[in-house]
Amino acid sequence: MFDTFKNRLEITGKLSTVTALRISAGRSTEPIGADLPVIKDALEQPLIPGSSFKGALRSRLESFLRGIDISLAEDPASFTSPTRNQIIKKLKEDYQDDAILTDKLLNQTDLISRLFGLPWIASKFQVQDLTVVADTWFGQYQERDGVAIYRDTETAAEGKLYDFQVVPSDTSFKLKIVVENAETWELGLLMIGLHQFESEQIPLGGGRSRGLGVVSLTIDQIQWFETEGDSRKLLTYLQNQVMKNMNNYQYHEEEMEILKQDWTEALILHLRNFISNNSTIPAKTE
Repeated sequence: MFDTFKNRLEITGKLSTVTALRISAGRSTEPIGADLPVIKDALEQPLIPGSSFKGALRSRLESFLRGIDISLAEDPASFTSPTRNQIIKKLKEDYQDDAILTDKLLNQTDLISRLFGLPWIASKFQVQDLTVVADTWFGQYQERDGVAIYRDTETAAEGKLYDFQVVPSDTSFKLKIVVENAETWELGLLMIGLHQFESEQIPLGGGRSRGLGVVSLTIDQIQWFETEGDSRKLLTYLQNQVMKNMNNYQYHEEEMEILKQDWTEALILHLRNFISNNSTIPAKTE
């Protein structure tokens, strides 16, 4: 499935904190400073790990797909079960032809994992660690106090006072996403997930129940290329990459909206076909 290059989508933008953000680096062992510092880069600047963004995105999409049909996004624990591992091992032993083996493995793969990956199938989705936008970061963190509460008495637990760092609101981070060899419906799935970030519906980090972690995504640019089976188009694309002449593959705002709509419609059609072919819910009668 990944032996032949078919298409590439690159999305760049900014992820901005609407409220303070806390992605913890774990408990500090330093004698001074916050008990729970945030993750930082080598320059002590705030950082959002790409895995945090990807995990939050995947989790939200899984909840949507399970609302349609539980089989579309299985429990991740099932993918590492001894039974599933034995099935995958046997498939690899029985089918030496790569194309046939790929089809067999896809039959063992739920919808969400075809985009985000599993131990036996590579992810099509890549996201870099999100680094801070320089002119939105003023070199300071906020420190806040916390205390453990006894739920039964609703009183503070003795000796359980701690403090934690947060990244201030209105701090922006650079976002870069790359997706390769995706099906049209998979791109639609990605668009729905990114819209959740655009509309501030997916919080990040810890302290979300107390209002931390609300973020807002702004997509600045979409770069899209599809070979359409034309080797000459691919050669031109490779040449333009080397020459850094990628303007022909960049989409303006109106064009971006058309792409998003086309991909989203492809996803909806794919899911409706799945429901028609696999649903066990009896049809309603008048």
